[in-house]
Amino acid sequence: QVQLVESGGGLVQPGGSLRLSCAASENIASINAMRWLRQAPGKERELVAAITSGGSRITVDSRKGRFTISRDNAKNTVYLQMNSLKPEDTAVYYCNAVMGSNDYWGQGTQVTVSS
Repeated sequence: QVQLVESGGGLVQPGGSLRLSCAASENIASINAMRWLRQAPGKERELVAAITSGGSRITVDSRKGRFTISRDNAKNTVYLQMNSLKPEDTAVYYCNAVMGSNDYWGQGTQVTVSS
């Protein structure tokens, strides 16, 4: 059982930045993939970015250049740096860990982009 705790969400003005953190209870180097997903009100949950145990990164096209996923194995933490935030980035952001056939989720952190 992997426990994930997200932090770093909040209210930010358009054009601002936030860095989300996801602290894992397990050694993230042994986790196949760590992902950030988000869910806006009335919409389906969607992938934002992912990073594999081998270090490969995936960022959804519409967020490339603004969002960057990274990890610190020593801290068992994955980050999502979000720059040039837009109102449409408003959502609950979830951290997800994929280990084999198992999926683990954090509780989510709210990001609100508004003036």
